[in-house]
Amino acid sequence: MIKLDELNFIGKDLSRPECVLVDSKGDLHIADWRGGVTIIRNQTESKTIVSKSDFKLKPNGIAILRGNEGWLVTHLGDVDGGVFHLSPEGRLEPFLLEIDKTLLPPTNYVHVDHLARTWITVSTRLSPRILGCRPDHADGFIVLVDNLGPRIVADNLGYTNECIVDPHRNRLYVNETFGRRLSYFDIKENGSLSNKKVFFEFEFGEFPDGLTFDSEGGIWITSIVSNRVIRISPEGKKQIILEDNTTAHLDWVENAFLNSSLERKHLDTSGGNILKNISSLAFGGKDMKTAFLGCLQGESIIMFRSEIAGARPAHWEPKALKELCSK
Repeated sequence: MIKLDELNFIGKDLSRPECVLVDSKGDLHIADWRGGVTIIRNQTESKTIVSKSDFKLKPNGIAILRGNEGWLVTHLGDVDGGVFHLSPEGRLEPFLLEIDKTLLPPTNYVHVDHLARTWITVSTRLSPRILGCRPDHADGFIVLVDNLGPRIVADNLGYTNECIVDPHRNRLYVNETFGRRLSYFDIKENGSLSNKKVFFEFEFGEFPDGLTFDSEGGIWITSIVSNRVIRISPEGKKQIILEDNTTAHLDWVENAFLNSSLERKHLDTSGGNILKNISSLAFGGKDMKTAFLGCLQGESIIMFRSEIAGARPAHWEPKALKELCSK
């Protein structure tokens, strides 16, 4: 297990750096609540690209577009959502604002896979979203955008969070945060999903948020509340890599969750001494053994060394993704 004193911190004064990605040059790309994306180069040089639009963008998930075309960014508004294209110059344009003639609710995550397909998650249709954070509620869904157009390909999920196409198998994995499970679907040739299976169910105090893959086929999960990094082996064996919490805090949140009385205060308060509700993980470095953690309440990105290398992310692939921005 990684010890807390082995952690390092990159960047400062970030605003709700929920999602972090690493590009092929080693630069960090971070969702920034100030309305855009912050890039950190050489772990020291920082630049924030904020939308020049009058629209107040609240970035939650981001996807890097190749060819210096900027990012796709999900908007996690109080009542509104959608996915936007943010250019490196700060130009903001809608990418997807509605599905089936209905405006998208606050939108959680966006992932562009190796075939330039875009996968989008909405955690819940309820407003405020905290009403969907119950063990008995499941109205989250997944949208696919490809050359056939946007469509819902999975529904009735338990608070849909990060989703990623498995780089080793033809599957889409998704975290159901308040369903407390990691699920996957088989992907058909036309992009539709089938044969949903629960790959792993989480335990006391564990609420899966972010996920990524390593070179051995393992899946790395970040758990909010418990501040845990968990590795699930290809065989489904669990290993806790890192954690920072207190039993009292976990008991407090767990009791509220099981009684369907979870409030914002339970999720907006961190029980860790150092980690502040970690929410995403990305591998980088020349050997792909440096792990970077995003978080909901901190102002920096956390870094540690892994014994296992991460898998190459889809945005490193040579296929151009710039055509997405014209859809």
